[in-house]
Amino acid sequence: MGATATVSVLSLALVTGCGGGSDDDSKEPAAASKPGTSASTTANASTTAKALTAAELEKLLLVPSDLPRDKVADGDDTLPKSRSELKTDKDACAPLGHALAALPPGDTDAGASNTVTSEERVGDSFAVTMTSVGLSSYDGDGAERALAAVSAGIAACAGGFGITAQGEEMKITKVAAGKASGQGDASVAFVLDADMDGEGTGSFTVQVVRVGSTVSTYYSVDSASIEGGKASTVPLAVLDAQVAKLK
Repeated sequence: MGATATVSVLSLALVTGCGGGSDDDSKEPAAASKPGTSASTTANASTTAKALTAAELEKLLLVPSDLPRDKVADGDDTLPKSRSELKTDKDACAPLGHALAALPPGDTDAGASNTVTSEERVGDSFAVTMTSVGLSSYDGDGAERALAAVSAGIAACAGGFGITAQGEEMKITKVAAGKASGQGDASVAFVLDADMDGEGTGSFTVQVVRVGSTVSTYYSVDSASIEGGKASTVPLAVLDAQVAKLK
């Protein structure tokens, strides 16, 4: 399976096949802020924000009762357990690599993650979507700076970058702005093309949302998009349910 084993459910793409290029509909402005949030209010909140602990974040992760039709499980064992275990060949791309692996995209050790698997009948078969959800929390304005680092990384890493984790290497060939969800206090999204060990290119969307001092990341692989040569998208139900638990 090679390099793809280092980044969670990319392994699904090797099983189901992969398509090339990003979905044109997803390439819209990368960041969005919640309407009606004043700069003074945000700045004031940033100075008093206190990071949640990893144990507190664990309690905020989705559980089966939040999404009864889906399977909610602990974080993928193939993922790196800490930011120090994942390296990128360009410093500016580290926040993107961390978000992709359900690790904190900003400077904090407070993180938690799990995986949501959704199935939808399509004709005579089922389309499977696997979503890695990561939560991280920050003191002061750390959450805002984490989102800013992701935004800056999209432009800086447009030509691609390399990831090394757990002794494996992975090549991201392209990064582009995605359509941000508009959830929470601020949000950003990017679409990346990943080299699938010489079996073509898979395109995947990563959503990042800030609610107060907590940042949530979402990375999905869905079989229908892969087979159709489109970029994967994060299920709205997963994103809605997780953001609601953070408010």
